Amino acid sequence: MYQPEFEAMGRSELEALQVERLKATLERVYAAVPLYKRKFDEAGIKPSDVTSLDDLPKLPFTVKDDLRAAYPYGMFAAPLRDIVRVHASSGTTGQITVVGYTRGDVDRWADLMARTLVCAGATPDDVIQVSYGYGLFTGGLGVHYGSERLGATTIPISGGNTKRQVQVLKDFGVTGLGATPSYALLIGETALEMGIDPKELPLRFGVFGAEPWSENMRRQIEEALGIVAIDIYGLSEVLGPGVASECIHKCGLHVNEDHFIVEVIDPKTLQPLPDGERGEVVFTTITKEGIPVIRYRTRDISRIVPGECACGRTFRRLERISGRTDDMLIIRGVNIFPSQIEQVLTGIPGVAPHYQVVLTKRGVMDHVEVHVEVAPEIAFDEVKALEALRRTVAQEIASALAISIDVKLVEPKSIQRSEGKAKRVLDLRNEGGTA
Repeated sequence: MYQPEFEAMGRSELEALQVERLKATLERVYAAVPLYKRKFDEAGIKPSDVTSLDDLPKLPFTVKDDLRAAYPYGMFAAPLRDIVRVHASSGTTGQITVVGYTRGDVDRWADLMARTLVCAGATPDDVIQVSYGYGLFTGGLGVHYGSERLGATTIPISGGNTKRQVQVLKDFGVTGLGATPSYALLIGETALEMGIDPKELPLRFGVFGAEPWSENMRRQIEEALGIVAIDIYGLSEVLGPGVASECIHKCGLHVNEDHFIVEVIDPKTLQPLPDGERGEVVFTTITKEGIPVIRYRTRDISRIVPGECACGRTFRRLERISGRTDDMLIIRGVNIFPSQIEQVLTGIPGVAPHYQVVLTKRGVMDHVEVHVEVAPEIAFDEVKALEALRRTVAQEIASALAISIDVKLVEPKSIQRSEGKAKRVLDLRNEGGTA
């Protein structure tokens, strides 16, 4: 499924294709989606006014609240009789957002996920275990269809029942794993508890996404499972997994630019930023039929990686997502993302890669405390050793983030594990939580 005619396309040829597909998409949404007609009219722009990619900043943004307000089908650009699949976001931050796929959308999605798996080194000879959740969440079925399109043997196990996950990995000769990075760590942890060394299994690669994760966590997953761990990216409002993926060189996520136009904007001024500068990622879909989105603000923070990749793909690359604007914590005037804390913790011997940022009240002031599990080999009843480790963790966080944060060490396995996206921030401020 490597498609060099697109993935290694020359820049001018690619941009010409993007403009052609963008113009057709704009005409479609202006005619079929009332929200876009109203937004375009308010901005004083018609689809015909867009003749090059330089005109993209003239178009209005789409935000998640637009999809929420259009619940369930108000953003669809195709009639319901042409929609063959419906997915939705988890709704953890409000009203769920609904996305629809035509038959063509599903086919293109399968192609892009097959591309993603090939980027990780997958072939039709692989056995791929899909441990992302199935259902309205796009992860499970997205990877599933891509695996089948590639011709690999596909095991649709979904999330949960981690001991069974390990048994299937072992008994079925699984060579590729798809899961959230935090769940991949839990699978490795559980395997050792079962007396199974994951590094002795045929497993050789994994495609991990759906939550921000650090480079240190990548190293821990690779060491625990004995695999190559590849970062993949997508979101349901834009497609699902398959929007962008690292290749085996692990130097940025190749955006499938023949299907998506990517921008990075300053989240305050909303102006486009040049390649290399970090800001909020914005996507415009140019081949989707069911629910195209124009300049969708993802809230994800990243930057375009300058230069070329050794793999030969010419698509621009996004740096690993460092966090989300709506996950950002402001602690005494300093902007902090949970993934920055993770990056620090995963480099400290004696602590496990499981943590939670707990927000409470101390009087009228917000209080932040990081709960960190000690590693299983650390004796939890050795008070002096634990206090020394706690001070080390606190000092490393203060050094890296330029702010002091209270640290509490907790016993191994005391932080709840997730079979999907890990819940890294626990906000108890509105629930009477105090410190």
